[in-house]
Amino acid sequence: MESIQFRNNLSTKILLRMIIVAAASAALLIWKLDFINDVYFRNQLTATGLIINGSIMALFLLGLLKIIWILVAYGREESAVKRFVENLEENVSPLIEVNENSIMARRYRTMEHMHQANTPVNHNALASTLVASESTRNSFPKFINNILILTGVFGTIVSLSIALIGASDLLASAVNVDGMGLVVHGMSTALSTTITAIVCYIYFGYFYLKLTDVQTNLVSAVEQVTNNYLLPRFQVQTESILYEFTGLIRSLQGLVNQMEGSQESYNQLADEMKKSQQAFEDLENRIGSALVDIYKTKIQPVADDMNDIKKLLKIGFRLPE
Repeated sequence: MESIQFRNNLSTKILLRMIIVAAASAALLIWKLDFINDVYFRNQLTATGLIINGSIMALFLLGLLKIIWILVAYGREESAVKRFVENLEENVSPLIEVNENSIMARRYRTMEHMHQANTPVNHNALASTLVASESTRNSFPKFINNILILTGVFGTIVSLSIALIGASDLLASAVNVDGMGLVVHGMSTALSTTITAIVCYIYFGYFYLKLTDVQTNLVSAVEQVTNNYLLPRFQVQTESILYEFTGLIRSLQGLVNQMEGSQESYNQLADEMKKSQQAFEDLENRIGSALVDIYKTKIQPVADDMNDIKKLLKIGFRLPE
């Protein structure tokens, strides 16, 4: 994993952070429970505030559940990328213990299929396709993030409308107490809906940004693995061919140098063999001369003496020739 910049288990860390912030928010709500009751539940003349605040909370929770689901899915994708790189570095099958439906496994199978079909691998097209595909996952959280603050504005407008109705009733009759109650209720509802929308928007917006960080981290890791590990395996480019051809030329140059060294060794060996042959011939000539000398000095006199003895014996014993 040192060859790529990848923050492992980032989605798990974001989920843990989300739980901690939610627990702190729940503790704050329990601590200010009386204030919450006064603003949201007590002395409500209409159900408008409950409906609008309930709608805001429902949208908030739906978007939050979608973010959690995506983060859990990205956690599995991060584990798949980590395992895939470990398999490559250990020189085993890349898809061992890797989820076959993961992004990394699909990318590997796609490049393998293109390589077997003798089709050039367009890394830019693959990267653009992955970014477009993953951006669709965030469409619903993005929608919730965009309309949360607008729901607060909508609640404020509705609440002000209720307050204006109460004000018109109050102006119509100086003794109409209900009109003043509607004015106060409308202002209170406007305050509560605005508070709800702002708090939900801050919490949701922060973790929506963290979701995009997790997505960027994952997509970046996939593209780095593709560029560093898969393209050298499946892609054939002019630059890579030239580089390999340069290496081949260097190898041939080394081979030629070795052959020249071997040729020099052969020449030296031939010279040594020639010298050995000459020395052998000299030795042979010396041995032949020595044998001739021995024959002349040792053997020839003995042979002459034997002939003289034979002649004397023939004469003495009167033997025929």
